Amino acid sequence: MIYISEEESATLISHEIAYEAVRDALVAAVGDEGRVFPAVLGRSASPTNTFSIKSGTTDRLTGVKVGSFWSKNPERGLPRHNSTIVLLDQEIGRLSAVVEAGTANAYRTSAADAVAADLLARKDARSLTIFGAGNQAHYEVMALARIRPIEIVHVVARASERRDAFVDVLRANGLNAQVCPAQEAVSSSDIVVTATPAREPLFDASWVRPGTHIASMGSDAPGKHELPVDLMQVGNLFCDLPSQSTMIGDFQHVCDQVASGEIAITAIGDVIKGTAVGRTSDEAITVFDSSGIALQDLYLADALIQARAQATA
Repeated sequence: MIYISEEESATLISHEIAYEAVRDALVAAVGDEGRVFPAVLGRSASPTNTFSIKSGTTDRLTGVKVGSFWSKNPERGLPRHNSTIVLLDQEIGRLSAVVEAGTANAYRTSAADAVAADLLARKDARSLTIFGAGNQAHYEVMALARIRPIEIVHVVARASERRDAFVDVLRANGLNAQVCPAQEAVSSSDIVVTATPAREPLFDASWVRPGTHIASMGSDAPGKHELPVDLMQVGNLFCDLPSQSTMIGDFQHVCDQVASGEIAITAIGDVIKGTAVGRTSDEAITVFDSSGIALQDLYLADALIQARAQATA
């Protein structure tokens, strides 16, 4: 049985590894061999500590990912977010690998948005708005800066030391980052990413200019809500997995319209394969809902195992 610790996976992971693994997983999700099962959401004895269990299978990988959020961990000098991926032996069902992947999970989540943006954002997109200044926000910005020539990053977040530190980190990475009010940021950006735990829309749909690409990555449980419903009615909608997006992703808020056929959602894997159309014009507004699917985790674990083998060869 293979075991990779958090410390080791954090040294093995990169944006490049995460991007390729996630891209392959999104293609597998729309193939005949890929299956993703409903996510299980739970809480510990303390209601502020939550976890999710996501599982899936392909013709070569089967397993689960346990993602946890322990709210008081910073007081112990530990991160709030943790992730453990378990792979099962396809033949006998016993443990094949256990990969601790808290840091790697942040790369994996941002990689999904980067894969989608590379297909859906305009090629000349240069301005980015990021809602939130938490753990995930930095990875989102850096992943997107790899695939588009980002010249300015508008940071929309409450005033805090963490927000200011986030801006400083982006600047230290060579990005022109500025704190900006929500309306000004959205109305002047080519790409907008929401990385928050919000339960009501973060901006008004009327602020979004033609040609913008928007990604919601914070909505991954019932009740979470980052994007305005009006935007979903005018934009071209894409996601990692429609069945999950309408259950726990931001598209849960238009699930009735999706079920009735009034609103269409396209799996980004079909755009990657070329069996569905992505951006249709420079004026189109594209929306990507990333609730995070198990196959991304399984493919990420497999990529980390391969990266370790190459590093020790």
